[in-house]
Amino acid sequence: MGCGRVGSRLARNLDELGHSVAVIDQSAASFSRLGSGFEGKTVQGIGFDRDAMLAAGIEQAQAFAAVSSGDNSNIVAARVAREKFGVERVVARIYDPRRAAIYARLGIPTVATVAWTTEQVMRHLLPGDPAQLWTDETGAAVMHRVELNRTWYGHRAEHLTFGLPSRVAMIYREGGVIVPTADSVLQEGDEPVLLTAKEAFDEVCEHCAGKAVDPE
Repeated sequence: MGCGRVGSRLARNLDELGHSVAVIDQSAASFSRLGSGFEGKTVQGIGFDRDAMLAAGIEQAQAFAAVSSGDNSNIVAARVAREKFGVERVVARIYDPRRAAIYARLGIPTVATVAWTTEQVMRHLLPGDPAQLWTDETGAAVMHRVELNRTWYGHRAEHLTFGLPSRVAMIYREGGVIVPTADSVLQEGDEPVLLTAKEAFDEVCEHCAGKAVDPE
């Protein structure tokens, strides 16, 4: 739902990947953003209207994205898709980060545009800080880089967060990215990215910056 800049790009990307895509928007003119190569379906109407959803094929849909410019419309459409039509994968774009957190607690995945943009700008403005790459809408978890003490080189990556509410999500290494396994060993130059419980963020950063400790 929504054929603005985000919705049209999302629809084109999915279409190019070979997925069957339908786009609902109140303005027929907005469909011009899809380009002549778009092979999906377009439906003019209100995104949370039952008839518009049915015309778009909601009963066969495996996923639904509500990405219009209105928070209320997006959340209503997302709830209708999930609760009335049983769509398994549903996501709503929400501009107000406070409301996004509320809906996330209710089990409705949201993308808080303002919060995400702010975090990314802060990351570029303050490159010297432990870089917080992402924070979930509820504020419970953060994905971040850490300053790694040299004594960790040669230790298993999983030992870095042993006993802490944190996990090594990936490691930047030699211009590439690896997803660590149980046997992955930290090497000189590695830049680990961790997923950490928000309340343990400072403790985890301090732990990684300190001398390596073998798990008990």
